[in-house]
Amino acid sequence: MTEESQSGLLVSDFDFELPPELIAQQPPAERGTSRMLLLDRATGALRDALFADFSSMLQPGDLLVLNDSRVIPARLYGRRTLLRDHEKPTGRIEVMLTEPVGDDLWRALVRPGRKVAIGERLVFPAPNGEIVVEAEVLERGKFGDRLLQFAPVKNRDAGDFFAILDRIGHMPLPPYIRRDDAQQDRERYQTVFSRERGSVAAPTAGLHFTAQTLDALAARGIEVARITLRVGLGTFAPLRVERLDEVKLHRERYTLSAPAAEAINRAVAEGRRIVAVGTTVVRTLEHCALQATGSPLKPHSGATEIFISPGFEFRLVRALLTNFHLPQSSLLMLVSAFAGRERVLAAYRHAVEQKYRFFSYGDCMFIE
Repeated sequence: MTEESQSGLLVSDFDFELPPELIAQQPPAERGTSRMLLLDRATGALRDALFADFSSMLQPGDLLVLNDSRVIPARLYGRRTLLRDHEKPTGRIEVMLTEPVGDDLWRALVRPGRKVAIGERLVFPAPNGEIVVEAEVLERGKFGDRLLQFAPVKNRDAGDFFAILDRIGHMPLPPYIRRDDAQQDRERYQTVFSRERGSVAAPTAGLHFTAQTLDALAARGIEVARITLRVGLGTFAPLRVERLDEVKLHRERYTLSAPAAEAINRAVAEGRRIVAVGTTVVRTLEHCALQATGSPLKPHSGATEIFISPGFEFRLVRALLTNFHLPQSSLLMLVSAFAGRERVLAAYRHAVEQKYRFFSYGDCMFIE
């Protein structure tokens, strides 16, 4: 536990100055070549390094935990139409899928959304202009989101819904990347170990890893476990309150597999260090530890709304690899809970001075 607590802290206490030119708009030319800032959370000492050195900084016996969630092409472009037959559509719309809630049933953000009514039908073309899937608006949420029921168009076998997304969808790049998605983003906005589809944002600390990195970890005797947390758009949502004790976070779904639970329980029993790759892993592990109330973890699936901020008592995670996060964000607060707010903000000031690249496609920080 850090010395601070969230009591009395304001969201504005986690602000920092970031020149816009330091926000990475493209991935590095070669995966795994990013810079890495080292932060000693006990002393606050900083050291500049490279991610290529990461495996050498771990200790034999460490358990490294990855999030194997896979980003789906969740941004769709289509047209509005009011009736169920194929009359002339009424206008272009953008749909961003946010959460699956059933068979081909998704919650989504729609732009422009004010006039998209319940009962309306949206149609989505393939690159050749052929309509391959449609969606009916079933509900309107209190924050303007919609519940959409997708289906292939009549008399057409378009395959499963994820196959349709692969064909017509666009990668959901974060709002601070100010360009359209490109073909390279299909690979680069995805970790090399991703396999469980469902995220609409990448677990970005994992983007630095290559197959060679994983081989080097294995050669050093580093154990690797994989959990799944499906990252939602809430990870980018601004906190619309002033005080930390008023923050209510978005829900994200996770799965803790039997092999992962066994590896974590074994590491805890043997006193070995658990190293989290990314804040998504921290959220999942610490949520599961709270639910277990001191007992060994059991494999299960669920959802977490955990908000980790200064004063939080970490039960599992002992070291953290993470990217640099947005000012006044819940992710920056999580990192501050782990290493101390003043030390983290000092590290961010150093990163700015040394012109590190920030956010999803940027550089990383290793805290131990």
